[in-house]
Amino acid sequence: MFCRQHVAQLRAHEATFRAAGALLAAVGLGDRRYAQAFRGESGVGFPLLVDERREAYRAAGLGTASPLDVARPSILAAGFRALRAGHRPHRIGEHPMQLGGSFVFGTGGTELFAQVSRDFADNASPAALLAALRA
Repeated sequence: MFCRQHVAQLRAHEATFRAAGALLAAVGLGDRRYAQAFRGESGVGFPLLVDERREAYRAAGLGTASPLDVARPSILAAGFRALRAGHRPHRIGEHPMQLGGSFVFGTGGTELFAQVSRDFADNASPAALLAALRA
C-alpha cells in the first residue's frame, strides 16, 4: 500500500518532473503480469521495471523489515493515512518485507539524491526529489 501511495504522489507531479528535465521510473518486485496490473490500477504512465530477483534492490543497499515492524505505531498510523487517501493493499508478493528507496541520477549516472527507506512508510517526498534536481 505504501509503494502505491508513493507512486501516486510521483504520478501527480510527473509534469513537474518533466519540466525540470527528469524522467521518472519505478522498479517493482513482481513479475510482468503484476506490473501490468499495477499500471492499470495506478494509472502510471512512466516506466515500471521488474526486478523479480531483487538484484537492483541489493545493489542499492535496500534492506528488509521484520514482521514486527508492521505493528509499529508509526507504521499503523501511516497505514491509516494511506487508507484514508484511497490506497489499498493488494496481493502480497513474494518479498513483502522488502523496503524501497528513492534515487535521483544526473547525466552520466551521477547520484544526486538517495533515500534508503528505513521502514515501509519512509518514502522521499516529490518536493525532496525535485529539490535534488534543482540543486
